[in-house]
Amino acid sequence: MLNEGLTRPKPLRSILQRVQRPLKLERRPEFDALRGLFLVWMTLTHLPTRLSDLVNQPFGFLSSAEGFVFLSALLVARLYIRKAAEDEGALRVKLWKRALKIYGYHVVLLMLAFTIVAAFAVHRHKPALMNLLTFYLAHPFTAIVGSLLLIYTPPLLDILPMYVIFLLATPYLLAIAARRGWRPILAGSATIWMLAQFGLRNWAHGLIVHVTGLHIPLQETGAFNLFGWQIVWVTGMVLGAASAEGPLPLRRLPAWVFWLSAAICLFFIGVRHDWLGPHLSTERFGLLLDKWQIGTLRLVNLAAFVLVAYWARGLVKRVVLVEPFLTLGKASLEVFCAHLVFVFVGLALLYGEVEQLHGWLAALLVGITFAGLFVVAVRDIRKKRLEKAAAAQN
Repeated sequence: MLNEGLTRPKPLRSILQRVQRPLKLERRPEFDALRGLFLVWMTLTHLPTRLSDLVNQPFGFLSSAEGFVFLSALLVARLYIRKAAEDEGALRVKLWKRALKIYGYHVVLLMLAFTIVAAFAVHRHKPALMNLLTFYLAHPFTAIVGSLLLIYTPPLLDILPMYVIFLLATPYLLAIAARRGWRPILAGSATIWMLAQFGLRNWAHGLIVHVTGLHIPLQETGAFNLFGWQIVWVTGMVLGAASAEGPLPLRRLPAWVFWLSAAICLFFIGVRHDWLGPHLSTERFGLLLDKWQIGTLRLVNLAAFVLVAYWARGLVKRVVLVEPFLTLGKASLEVFCAHLVFVFVGLALLYGEVEQLHGWLAALLVGITFAGLFVVAVRDIRKKRLEKAAAAQN
């Protein structure tokens, strides 16, 4: 039902024939603001302060990571779905260049982690930092090679590799959508997600270890199960492509669907905060709510939340269209990378068995972090404007 109007064999060719519709999409500031919101949420979650507990999945079984991945896919499909129908080769080059840029940022973060962070952690005996790099400290050569191949991904450094892999696959998915619609892609994505719930990642890991000879334990390949998380990316692409064509098909859903979605969201909020008793608790549902492989009930929660957010989109716009969300969202990649640097600093400030900073030190860390992130965003936006102005003059 959600895909009505999206799965016809020629959904994009017809778009190109509508010459009255502008070829260049209007920029939607609310998308930038949402990315900024997810970055603020993610930063507060990762910084070692008490705020981390408060912002850790407060709205049910949803995290900033799901929002960031979903919105990134939506924007990629929205921007490039027409190019998939016009020039598949140019689309591959453009998206692969973007993936290469993100890979470059990832390598820089790895260099920082494997040199300065690792040396500081060992010489100052910082358990919080050493726990991030346990495998690297024990097997440096295998870790370096594996990390460059996006196989070994230390904690906190596993989102960008997932993003790179998804971006590499995206031009092919958009090309299939341009020729045959989204139905085969959605069917394949759902099948892969289902197999992910039954151990597909374990089988793939064994194959990779056999082929590469890199004996990297499964738990060192990153927390995210890519075979499960790809359904978040694909769903975001479907809605992004639909938004490029016109109003989303979600508007055709009957009102009772949105009311039901709101009830589902309230139910999962109750489960998350243990309001519904021991028989309806996080522990009771177990892997069905698992974040790392996108368990079945977690996927239901995510779908319901997307529908509710769309239903209340007017309110959402009023809430998010403020600073610093707008500025941070316009430089999301640079801000994401910078936030990890501040998280490393925060972890370096921990001492002994203390797991969180408190008092003035925690407040100072949060204040300096967001001031720094805002400076990074402003500098990047200014740089892009100058480059755009220089290109226009040439």
